[in-house]
Amino acid sequence: MDAFANSFYEFAAILGIAALVALVGRFLKQPLIVSFIAVGLIVGPYGIDLLESIEKIELFSEMGITVLLFVVGLKLDVTLIRSTGRVALFSGLGQVLFTSVFGYFIGIALGFEPVVSLYVAVALTFSSTIIIVKLLSDKKEIQSLHGQISIGFLIVQDIVVVLAMIVLTAMGTPTEYTVWEEIIVVVLKGFGLIVFILLLMRYVLPRVTSLMARTPELLILFAVAWAIGLAALSDFLDFSKEVGAFLGGISLSATPYREVISGRLNSLRDFLLLFFFIHLGSQVNVPLLGEQLIPGIILSLFVLIGNPIIVMIILGLMGYRKRTGFLAGLNVAQISEFSLILAALGLSLGQINEETLGLITLVGLFTIGISTYLIMYSHQIYEKIAPALSVFERKNPFKEVDEDTIKKSGFDVIIFGLGMYGNNIARSLEEKGYRVFGVDFDPRAVDRWKRKKRAAQYGDADDPELPEILPMDAQCVVSSLEDKQINLALIKYLKLADYKGHIAVTSYTGRTAKELEKAGADLVLLPFVDAAENIPDKLQSLKLTKPD
Repeated sequence: MDAFANSFYEFAAILGIAALVALVGRFLKQPLIVSFIAVGLIVGPYGIDLLESIEKIELFSEMGITVLLFVVGLKLDVTLIRSTGRVALFSGLGQVLFTSVFGYFIGIALGFEPVVSLYVAVALTFSSTIIIVKLLSDKKEIQSLHGQISIGFLIVQDIVVVLAMIVLTAMGTPTEYTVWEEIIVVVLKGFGLIVFILLLMRYVLPRVTSLMARTPELLILFAVAWAIGLAALSDFLDFSKEVGAFLGGISLSATPYREVISGRLNSLRDFLLLFFFIHLGSQVNVPLLGEQLIPGIILSLFVLIGNPIIVMIILGLMGYRKRTGFLAGLNVAQISEFSLILAALGLSLGQINEETLGLITLVGLFTIGISTYLIMYSHQIYEKIAPALSVFERKNPFKEVDEDTIKKSGFDVIIFGLGMYGNNIARSLEEKGYRVFGVDFDPRAVDRWKRKKRAAQYGDADDPELPEILPMDAQCVVSSLEDKQINLALIKYLKLADYKGHIAVTSYTGRTAKELEKAGADLVLLPFVDAAENIPDKLQSLKLTKPD
C-alpha cells in the first residue's frame, strides 16, 4: 500500500474520531476546542498512536491559523486599531511585565534554577491568540470594545514573543550580532513590511480585487493565496506567520469585498483549525505530566487569577468600566501555543530539560481548558461577582460613559443596536419629532452614530449595570437586536432597574415573540411580517388594477 493511501486512511480515521469525540463533548457541554485537543491526546503517541503523517497535520494546522488571523484582520478597521492602540500597548506591556517578574520569583520559590525560572516566567506571559479569537468569533464579540482591546494586546504580545525568542536564542547561541543589533534589525524589517503592505493597499490591491471579484471563486482563491503568501513572507522575515496573515486581512478590510471573503472563508477556517488543536493535543508528553502536577497547579492558578487582575487594574486606571476590564482580563487567563514553541526552543538550546517542557505543557492544558469555560460563560460569571469588582473601576469611567450626554436626559426613545435596522427606526422616529438615544456594543457603530449628531453610548444589551448609565426617563426602549437571549436579558435588567417606560424588542419568529411577551415586552417587532404587510401599500403606487 502506497504512502498516499496510508495518509488518506489515517485522515479518514482522525476525522471520524474527531466527529465522535465532538459529539460526546456536546452532550457534556464542552467546547469543541477541548474536544479537539482530547482527539490529539487519543490519536497521539501516548494514545492509539495513529499519527503517521504528522507533517501534513502540522501543515493543515498552520494553514488554519493563517486563515483564522486573516479573517480577523478582514473584520478590523484600521481607524479602530489606531483608537485602541494606547490601551492595547499599556495593557499588553503591563501584563507582560507583571507576569514575567512575578512568574520568575514563583519559579525561584518552587526551587527552579534562574534560567529555568526565566523560561517558565516568559512562557506564562503569552496568551493564545488562536483560542481567544476563535472563542470571541463564536460569541460574536470580536467587534465589541473588550474584544478589540483583547485583539490589540494580543498583537503586542506577538511582537514581544518575537523579541523574547531573539533574546533567549542570543543567550544560548553564539552570533556575530549583539542582542540590541538583532532587535534593531527586527524593528527595521517590521517597518519595511508595514510600508510594503500600505503601498499595496494604496496602489495595487483595490485594482486587483476589483478584477478578481468578477468571478467569486477567483476572489476567494486570491484571498487565500494572499493570506498564506503574506504569512510566509512574515515567517521569512523572522516574524510569526500570524502577524503576516493578520496584516493581510487588514490590507483587504478597506475593499468592498471584505464581507464576501469573510463569509466564504469561515467554513474553511473552522475545518483547518481542527488540525491545529489535534496537533496541539498530540504534542503532550503524558508520562512527564504527573511529576509536575503541584508546580503546574500553582503556576496555572497564577495565570488564571493574576493575569486577569493586572488587566483589570490597568483598564480601570485608564478609565474603562469594570465589566470591560473583567471580560478583557479573562482573555489572558491561559498560556499560548507560543509558550510551547518557546519551551521547545529552550530544550533545543540545552537551557531547559524535558521536565520543564512537561511543566509548561501541563500549565497549557490546565489554563487553556479552564479559561475556555471562563470565556464562554464570562457574562454569567460577571453577573455573579460584579459587586466585588468595583475596586477595579474609577468613580468616573470616562472612556465609556459620556456623562455630559447622559445628564442632558429628556430623550424619548433609547435604541439598542445601531445597524441598518436600528438606523431606519431612528430615522423614522426623528422624522416624527422624537429624540433618540443610541446604544451599541461596537465602538465604531457608536462613533458613526455620533458623527450624525445623535447622542449615543457604548454598551452591551445584556450588561446588568448598563441601565445605571442610561437616560432612564425615556418613554420607550427599543431593541433592534434579533438575539432572543440578549433581548430576554435586556428585559430582565430593565425590570430590575425599575424602568417605568415601554419595552419593544425584535423577533424573527412568532414562537420567540410569545416568549418575549411573556418575559415582559410591551411590543415585539417582527421585521419580516411588518415589511410584508407594507408591501401591498407600496405596490399600490404602481397603480395596479384590483382583481374582480
